[in-house]
Formats: sequence, C-alpha cells, structure tokens
Amino acid sequence: MQPKPNGWAGAFWCLLAIFLPALLLIGGALPFWERLRGFAPVRARMVGANVVVVGILLAALYNPVWIEGIKGVPHFLLGIVAFAALVFCKSPPWLVVILMAGSGALVL
Repeated sequence: MQPKPNGWAGAFWCLLAIFLPALLLIGGALPFWERLRGFAPVRARMVGANVVVVGILLAALYNPVWIEGIKGVPHFLLGIVAFAALVFCKSPPWLVVILMAGSGALVL
C-alpha cells in the first residue's frame, strides 16, 4: 500500500478532507445565519437545495432499491407494510429491518 499515509493515518486524513470544508462553512456562516435566512435569494436557494436532495434520494430509492428489491406484488406489499410500520406505527427502524429481512426470506 503505497504512497504513505495509508492505514489508519490515511483514513483519518481522508475523513478530515471530506468533512472539514463543510464544518468550516458551517462555522463561518453560523454567526450570520439569522441574517442569511432573512434574505429572499438565500431562502430560495435553500429551498432549491432541499429539492435537489429530495430528487437525489428518490433516484437512489428507484435505482437500485426499487429495481433490485421489488420483484413482484409480494415484495411491493412488504415495502408498503414496512413503510406503514415506520411512518404510522412509529416502529423502531432496526425492528422493521429485522422483520422485513425475515419476511423477505420467506417470500423468496
């Protein structure tokens, strides 16, 4: 594994390189946040950023989750049950994952 740093040191530097810009941006903008939120152009850009994030999440849900996971009506129904358990019953996500994994194995 060349060049250095690699291993734990390389992982640390990579983690720092990934998150440091966002942390600096947050730290720099936080004192001015209330003023920034008051400007209509900034608020419009924040709404646009939220729309982009929702679009990316929907794309990630469709491909590969929907394409690879929903193979027929039984899988679709399991997905609906899992969604209802999370949203309406407020079940813990770890429990829903375990139950749906077992149910999915039975449906195969």
